[in-house]
Amino acid sequence: MVAGGVQYGWALQLSLLTPYVQVQYKYFTLINVFNDDLYLVQTLGLSHTLSSLIWLCGPVAGFVVQPCVGLWSDRCRSRFGRRRPFILVGCIFICFAVIVIAFSSDIGYKLGDTKEDCSIYHGPRWRAAIVYVAGFWLLDLSNNTVQGPTRALMADLSGTHGCSKANAIFASWMAIGNILGYSSGASGKWHEWFPFLSNRACCEACANLKGAFLVAVVFLLLSVLVTSIAGREEVAPSTVEERVGIMEIFRTIKNLPPKMPYILLVTSLTWLSWFPFNLYDTDWMGREIFHGDPKGTPAQMKAYDNGVRAGALGLLINSVVLGVTSILIEPLCRKFTTRIVWVMCNFCMFICMAATAIISSWSVHSYHGSIHDAIISPDGSVKAVALVVFAVLGAPLAVLYSVPFAVTAQLAANEGGGQGLCTGVLNISIVIPQVVIALGAGPWDGIFKKGNMPAFAVASVFAFVCGIVGLFVLPRLSTKNFKASAMSSLH
Repeated sequence: MVAGGVQYGWALQLSLLTPYVQVQYKYFTLINVFNDDLYLVQTLGLSHTLSSLIWLCGPVAGFVVQPCVGLWSDRCRSRFGRRRPFILVGCIFICFAVIVIAFSSDIGYKLGDTKEDCSIYHGPRWRAAIVYVAGFWLLDLSNNTVQGPTRALMADLSGTHGCSKANAIFASWMAIGNILGYSSGASGKWHEWFPFLSNRACCEACANLKGAFLVAVVFLLLSVLVTSIAGREEVAPSTVEERVGIMEIFRTIKNLPPKMPYILLVTSLTWLSWFPFNLYDTDWMGREIFHGDPKGTPAQMKAYDNGVRAGALGLLINSVVLGVTSILIEPLCRKFTTRIVWVMCNFCMFICMAATAIISSWSVHSYHGSIHDAIISPDGSVKAVALVVFAVLGAPLAVLYSVPFAVTAQLAANEGGGQGLCTGVLNISIVIPQVVIALGAGPWDGIFKKGNMPAFAVASVFAFVCGIVGLFVLPRLSTKNFKASAMSSLH
């Protein structure tokens, strides 16, 4: 359940924070356009190229934190269990980081940013931006602290049900967190429901972010409480004092199961194809599908905002498909083996990523509007097809959230290595592609000046290559031995 709580906040990050950091502080009165309402966008104003760099801390932290925390939890002999102390501490830091992000504008205001009202100030708020980035990085660091021990706890407690079914349940909770998070992101009414969140330093967009993240804190605290109480661990007392230093961690990595390098390779290629969409999905809807611009005319900014909200709706549909598919993964793996299911996932991603580039080109060529248009709206057919792509991607995402971890858990149970350490090392194969994409996607898109299309086109190539490679190098495992593997891991 704690996976659902963490994923709630992660879904908010994916749907809101990349667009949030790009739009500048602007204020417009649009007479006879939007019912004479005030259209206000008050965010941080970073460029499309630089926005991807903000995501670097998560992968960098995951590269170091998850293997360390994984091994430390394997060796932990606390009376509260091996995994739960790390999960609890990590969730506390997540709550703190979320509050820092939500109130970054208020903190920047107190630290000396402009005293003008946010509705009339046009310039940057650098102190707020620094606080925001610090909170964002702390959030990613805390997320990585929680994820490894949570996966390991799931494998520890899977019992006779087996790792495959347990990972499917884990993915289902992630889907629930996604659904709640994207629902929150798709709503722009938080500032109306909680008007006290708005002030001179924090206008509509900021207040919406506050409301969504504060609800995320409440849900995460409830989730971690249930997991801490219900997830009872039996820890054997240790009679030998074990050193768990940094060098010990690197020495222990040498003892990973022999087949793990193949799992790491295919996982890396899979995430190279997935993360560009993960990073720019709502931005893609705002720019290419709705023809908006976060730094353009009032009509373009309104169109971009509508696109971001439509993207959040697409992610919500994606999460529903993810939840349904999670239920089917275990019987699919039993029928076709985990290798075939994983390869099918990669080829599905190839088709979808190629479709995003095609849809982007279709949308751009079918649009005949002008930057002076008072109202900008997308082509209905293009929007519908884009939402279908969001929905279809829920199926391979369910596989990506469960099958690699189930295979890793089985290898750790059969051939040793430790559940926590193997899960942490698997995360390295996830974060390295994220670093590559975070560093390269923005500049790569900037070279071609085609929005998000170049990054999505490269993602489709990686997905195809990954499917071919996975077909030949993934271990031929089925779920027949998962139950025995899970029982042996408990012993």
